[in-house]
Amino acid sequence: MALLGTGALTLLDWAKRVDPNGRIPQIAELLSQTNEILADALFIEGNLPTGHRTTVRTGLPAVAWRLLNQGVTPSKSTTAQIDEQCGMLEAWSEVDVDLAMLNGNVGELRLSEAQAFLEAMNQEVASTLFYGNAGLAPEEFTGLSVRYSSLSAGNSQNVLDGAGSGSDNLSIWLIVWGANTVCKIFPKGSKAGLLHEDFGIETVETTAGVGGNRMRAYRERFQWKCGLALKDWRYAVRIANLDVSELQGGSPPDLVEFMIKAIHRIPNLGRGKAVFYMNRTAFQYLDIQRRADVISGGGLIYRDVDGKSIGHFRDIPVRICDALTNAEAAVV
Repeated sequence: MALLGTGALTLLDWAKRVDPNGRIPQIAELLSQTNEILADALFIEGNLPTGHRTTVRTGLPAVAWRLLNQGVTPSKSTTAQIDEQCGMLEAWSEVDVDLAMLNGNVGELRLSEAQAFLEAMNQEVASTLFYGNAGLAPEEFTGLSVRYSSLSAGNSQNVLDGAGSGSDNLSIWLIVWGANTVCKIFPKGSKAGLLHEDFGIETVETTAGVGGNRMRAYRERFQWKCGLALKDWRYAVRIANLDVSELQGGSPPDLVEFMIKAIHRIPNLGRGKAVFYMNRTAFQYLDIQRRADVISGGGLIYRDVDGKSIGHFRDIPVRICDALTNAEAAVV
């Protein structure tokens, strides 16, 4: 027996979803986002029950020219191991059986609620991919922004400074997805992607009214175990400190120039799938700046992929990612 919490679907919630004919209407998902990064990311199974251990080369062996009858000193390379952790995102849905059976639209009502859970899970994973911080929230995995958060760290050559200040900055990312570059991970022995379990009708304990009351409810569980493995930091570039107010002003940063610089930070674009990610604000101003660039043949074009118009820059897809915010603190 389970305890039914305040997050259960109520009669008022049900009434808001029924049209005049007693059917569950198609809901306008005003809270839905576009996070195509979830479709782009390569997923691999980790080699640990809680994540993935990566071995990286940290030093090359010494080599030397030699003369006949003269030897050289033996040498060796050096390596280091990095453990990447996965997080476990979970949610439960509980709907009173009698509520679900009103007008006989059980399947429609439950599907309507499940779609909202799926969207919430997608948004949370996409946001954590960029802004997760296991140092502050151990239940999460560490995202990209924490890993590319300094203009003076060892990977600072892949953090481009847009010269913005304050807390109204945005970032544009170039990521090369690959098994040996940047990839998403799931724990060893588990499943990739979002897990959905339908427990059907169960007896639950309610918290509303008299404590300890029982009722029958449809119960579902949603779970997603995932993390991020940065196997080679050279294959992700952050264009940081792009001040939103400056983009709206008369002297905005040249987004095309920054994207060109980002491309040249990548050692080998052929090692994986390269994609640019930006939010709608950045894409809007890139589109505005693009006009002159297209006229001059700068390289930003549109291509049809499966019947859908996709923006490209120098043959690299440009994706909209609503998880990226306009309220980033300046990277220093």
